Amino acid sequence: MLLFLSILGIFLSAILLYFNARKNGSSIYLGIFFLLISLYGFYQYVLLYSKSVFLIEILLLGFAIVFPVLYLIGTMLYWYIRSVLTDDSRLKRMDIWHLLPTIIYFLVALPYTFVPLADKTHAAIEVVKDVNFLQTYHATILDQIFPVSAIYLSRPILVLGYTLWSAGLFINYLLKKKASEVLSKQQFMKKWLCLLLGFLLVLEVTQIFLIIKAFEMNFSELYFTLNVLRIFSAAGMIGLLISPFFFPSILYGLPRVPESIQPLDNRGSTPVVEPGKERKTTDHYEAHYLNSIDQKANFYIQEFQPYLQPDFNLTQLSAQIHIPIHHLYYYFREEKKQHFNDYMNEWRINHAKNLIKKGLIKEHTLEAIGLISGFPNRNAFSSTFRKVEGIPPRAYVSQIKK
Repeated sequence: MLLFLSILGIFLSAILLYFNARKNGSSIYLGIFFLLISLYGFYQYVLLYSKSVFLIEILLLGFAIVFPVLYLIGTMLYWYIRSVLTDDSRLKRMDIWHLLPTIIYFLVALPYTFVPLADKTHAAIEVVKDVNFLQTYHATILDQIFPVSAIYLSRPILVLGYTLWSAGLFINYLLKKKASEVLSKQQFMKKWLCLLLGFLLVLEVTQIFLIIKAFEMNFSELYFTLNVLRIFSAAGMIGLLISPFFFPSILYGLPRVPESIQPLDNRGSTPVVEPGKERKTTDHYEAHYLNSIDQKANFYIQEFQPYLQPDFNLTQLSAQIHIPIHHLYYYFREEKKQHFNDYMNEWRINHAKNLIKKGLIKEHTLEAIGLISGFPNRNAFSSTFRKVEGIPPRAYVSQIKK
């Protein structure tokens, strides 16, 4: 399961970075956060469950790079929460101090890079034979100063500290007397942040207790048997990784209207902004943005009748109205509650009905009217007409003639 969850996390981070990196800077921190969480899960899987000398050897070869990077998990969480609450994803000069744990661990692990490959292979073989070897294995200079258990605990404790810090920022935000405009019209963000921090808190607390118990007991007795700590740890990890999929706005990046997009007037054109009111365009939230998409899409379709082309698709609509295709996908899925093809077919059916009402049925067959209206063939026209109107085309013609 740990391997599956790690792959899921990597997939999730790819979605977040692909859809949001250019439009929403805070999502970059969230994407990296999930990537690092997934790498940490994969690292645990390789060491504890894989029983693969090759994978463990690869992990040890990249020890000085992979392990220090994992100390950025908490940093990315904090930067994400802060950027969401302040609506400012820019880093500050003092933020460089958040990189200090990563830099320190990199420096103390760097000498291990020059350890002969044969020694690393031997270490990998010993881990496969007995995972308890990890309790005595020294890979950094710090191992000569602090207990090995302290090194293993430093990572989840650091993440827990950042989680509590981030939770404090969030609670302080909620307790403010004057409601901030950043989330006041985005109630889903409050639910999302509560879930994110809650599941991470469960995960990190259980991870800390698991590591403590692992050094008190036999590794295999703890990690290879079902127990309460492992159940809660798995629940925290699963909840953390699947929760974004219940918030499409997080995945597809629709927190507010982009600065280059303004709501349209009834004619489908951009209204003139009065002097002194330019800043208001940046205060529109998701509802306003979705409304602008609705107006732009309807205006373009009504004006240019692209539905008359049987092969017209969402990609072409995106190019014509200059709205990202994943935003259109979200709009049809969450707002229209229908597939884009069904939306197009409704326009085609209305067009066909208008042609019938105008008397074209006297000069053309129903099949011809269907083709003129944008359907690829007679069967598609007939089945879609019945689906939309509840009756077949011929029955509709009969009603019109009465």
